Amino acid sequence: MSDDELQRINDFLAGFARRRAERTVELPGGFAVFDDRFAGSWSNNQVFVDRVDVEPAVLPGLVDEVMAERPFRVAAVLDGEFGQACAEPFRRAGYRHSTYLVMLHTGPVPAAEGRTAEGRTVEEVDLEALREPLAASWRTALPDAGEEVVRLLVDRRETCRRGAEHVRFLGSRAANGEVAAWTDLYLEPALGIAQIEDLMTAEPHRRRGHADAVLAAALRRAAEAGCGTRFLIAESDDWPREWYARRGFEVIGRIHGFERT
Repeated sequence: MSDDELQRINDFLAGFARRRAERTVELPGGFAVFDDRFAGSWSNNQVFVDRVDVEPAVLPGLVDEVMAERPFRVAAVLDGEFGQACAEPFRRAGYRHSTYLVMLHTGPVPAAEGRTAEGRTVEEVDLEALREPLAASWRTALPDAGEEVVRLLVDRRETCRRGAEHVRFLGSRAANGEVAAWTDLYLEPALGIAQIEDLMTAEPHRRRGHADAVLAAALRRAAEAGCGTRFLIAESDDWPREWYARRGFEVIGRIHGFERT
């Protein structure tokens, strides 16, 4: 793995954010994305720092200024070393700091589509098929959120379709037909890059091979599309990073996130 490949991934992430956004605002060192339909969604309304041509000390003020219309502040610094340099200025400004791992798939591509313990295969699904399992996962994660908030959190997923040339929602169904596990697959065949995003298994269907089947299908479809660079983003302090490592993913970089409410 070269630094050039990590830069290609960071460029892909920045490009995805720009295309997904309803509108963007250019800033020193990066840009802000906004979507007024989903004004309460942090992922749809945030600052991306994708260049290192700005002093870390001025970034918190820039984020405050450009996000003045929102009741929260969110920034993602894509360069790991520069992001670490930004940590102290953001801390002084009252921001929480999180680190995310860029994990590249360096293992073998599955030879065939993954199957669950019940012998089921993975298929492409639409947002309506995902609506109830997604809503259930948000109700668990945000027990105090109202149903309107949950609905918007589910609906915002559709904005991802603008982010890449090909966007696929993949799902593995349980015996009763429910989508048991799912993931997004973002493909840019012209760039040879694919991102696997938000792999989840519904709580009633865990430990039955659904996530493994979905991940295997995503990797195989990415390879078949000519995407030799296959990656995902994982939280640095949560257990899935180890699960991904056992399935051929290697940490190649870090993204720094800063949040304030």
